Parts: sequence; structure tokens; C-alpha cells
Amino acid sequence: MKPKYKRILLKLSGEALMGDDPYGINRATIEGIVAEIAPVVQMGVEMGVVIGGGNIFRGVAPGAAGMDRATADYMGMLATVMNALALQDAMRQAGVAGRVQSALNIEQVVEPYIRGKAIRYLEEGKVVIFAAGTGNPFFTTDTAAALRASEMGCHAILKGTKVDGVYSADPKVDGGAQRYDRLTYLEVLSRDLRVMDATAISLARENHIPILVFSIYRDGGLAAVLGGQGTYTIITDRE
Repeated sequence: MKPKYKRILLKLSGEALMGDDPYGINRATIEGIVAEIAPVVQMGVEMGVVIGGGNIFRGVAPGAAGMDRATADYMGMLATVMNALALQDAMRQAGVAGRVQSALNIEQVVEPYIRGKAIRYLEEGKVVIFAAGTGNPFFTTDTAAALRASEMGCHAILKGTKVDGVYSADPKVDGGAQRYDRLTYLEVLSRDLRVMDATAISLARENHIPILVFSIYRDGGLAAVLGGQGTYTIITDRE
């Protein structure tokens, strides 16, 4: 199968690592995600990954109630570093080469984000896991994904979720929710579809990077989407 995109940015929510657990990292789930990544890397696709931190931050959220927003955001960034290290370790055990780069300086743990080095890693066939969001409070990991995709010259952003595309409402709550095969950036913004935050959508639109939303839990789903098959919603400039 020939992939449609040579270089991609995979965006995963922290919640995607929880599986059926209330919070934290579910080992079987993260191994399943690595099993999706490995064949894509073997296809020759260059891949960056951005992970959220909601699965870890959810566990401390009650204690963060009323906390200063910037402080809470920095805690969330540190949670993404933990997720990135867990993903890198699972990849190592599966024989997939990965490197973590952090937007926050924690050099004893992970190397700092350096654009030129990250691009070189991608060209060498290594998966680059971008941790700590943008390194700034008030910006989401969705925005970090759009930013890193733009900096790396990625041809597409693939957002792995629990559902197989974008719906007009939560399909688990609303049985009549409409599923979209194709949307424009402006439609996502005007309908407030909450695929990614408005800053991320605008940045992807400005740099003409299509966003493909698919289920990360469907076996072979990532490879199928990259081959132009499978079930997903694509967000582009055109209808």
C-alpha cells in the first residue's frame, strides 16, 4: 500500500492512553497504539507525534480546582512529558526508534526541542515525540500539533480519537448525530465542531495542512487512512 502522505503529525489525546481506566496509562492500550505506528514507519512514512496530558492531569484535577491557570497548564505540560516517555519506551520494546523532544527544558530527562535536529530524526526514519505542548501556558496540545506540523513541513495532521471521524454531536450521547466525510476549516469553525481548538484549525488552514480524524482503536486504522482507505473525516480548504 502506497501512503498518500510522506510526512505526518499524529495527534493523540492523553485520554487515548487510558483505555478503560479512569486515569493514567493503560499498558495494553499504549502497546496497541505502538502496533498502529510500527507498520506505518515500515512503510517509509516520516512521523511526529504530539500527545495530550489529560489522562494524568485528570487524576490530580480535584486538587487543581481554583489553581492559577498558568500553573495548571504547566502541570499539564509535565503530564505530556510522562506520556511521551511511556510511548517512547513502548516503541523501543517494539523495535521502533523514537526520540522525545520537550518544549520545556528538562535535559536530565529528555532533550530540548530543536527544529533542525527534529527534522534530521524524521529523515532518519525515527519517530519524534514532541512533549510539553508549545512550552507556553494558554495554548493547547492541539495548537502544539498544528505548530509542530507546520514547522516540520508535514503533509497532514492525523488526529487519532475514540470515534471514526467528526460528528455533529457526540455519537455516544446522540444516536442521531451526523457523521461527516469531508469538511472545510471554515465549516469546522462556524459549526463549532470541537475537532481541535480554533487556534489549531486556523494554523492548519494558514499552512494548508489537511486534518484527518480517525479512530486510533481500529486495528490497522492508521495505515488504512494513510493509504486512502478506512473510515475518517478529512478537513481541507475545499469542500
